[in-house]
Amino acid sequence: MIQSCATALAPSNSRVSSCDCVAHRFGNAADRPNRVRRYPSDVTDAEWAAVRDALPVPAWLEGRGGQPEGYCHRQMLDAVFYVTDNGVKWRSVPADFPAWDRVYAFFRRWRKDGLVKELHDRLRGQVREAAGRDREPTAAIIDSQSVKAAASVPASSRGYDGGKKINGRRRHVNTDSLGLLLMVLVTAGNVTDRQAAGLLLPQLRAQFRKITLIWADSGYTGRLVTWAKEKLQLTLQIVKRSDDMTGFVVLPRRWVVERSLGWLMRSRRLVHAYDTQPASSEAFIYFSASMLMARRLARTATNRAVNSPRQDQTTPAA
Repeated sequence: MIQSCATALAPSNSRVSSCDCVAHRFGNAADRPNRVRRYPSDVTDAEWAAVRDALPVPAWLEGRGGQPEGYCHRQMLDAVFYVTDNGVKWRSVPADFPAWDRVYAFFRRWRKDGLVKELHDRLRGQVREAAGRDREPTAAIIDSQSVKAAASVPASSRGYDGGKKINGRRRHVNTDSLGLLLMVLVTAGNVTDRQAAGLLLPQLRAQFRKITLIWADSGYTGRLVTWAKEKLQLTLQIVKRSDDMTGFVVLPRRWVVERSLGWLMRSRRLVHAYDTQPASSEAFIYFSASMLMARRLARTATNRAVNSPRQDQTTPAA
């Protein structure tokens, strides 16, 4: 059940009706209702229109237990997006947001319950439909990215990537042909592409049953290709770099996932690995991708509104 279908399930206890999130409509919003949006990472009205109906419905609103929301979802998303975009510590969240520990509790709950991925997947479906594609893709691209780890990352979840000469973590991602994220797996830097693909591809196959073709680089060659074909019915097509190529060359299909990894690096929180748990790093990746898709949906809606004919325009007489 999407959030927009739950508007008549409970009376409103909110003291402020300026926001139409779940907390203000049905909860006990005790945040700062008059906060002025001033940061580039804040959700605009157009972006909120796209994000609002994609938000997961709280368990209490569906009669599955729990307490009503106490903080505005839009302000909580603004705060988490601020941390994602600017890379600050949780304790450095600006004072005009809710208290930092409440923002972190919101992030931790969404990470633990998989709500951030649920939001991300719904937004991805909307972006694909806006681009004239089916909600579920039929092909994907796989690649990885190594980043240095901060001192806060424990030795148990970090490693040395000999190829990139980086001591840190590695992000293994699957994207569709548009560059939108499908699956993310964060591991230690010494986990190879083949080892991570053995964990990532079964999850990809279970969630996206229509995918039959995956493009990859030469790091995924070997028995993985045969295993994926026999066990998962996935065709792993290796896009190799020719020996006579010199300098930078755009390789077919592989440039799409490389661009997606570049998009992630625009978020300062993702430039290095800071989080103790790999699951937190994965959650920040989904939040970063959700920010990007919300902006894309807002631009699409704005362009449609500008290009559509005026409703009050009369039809000329024949």
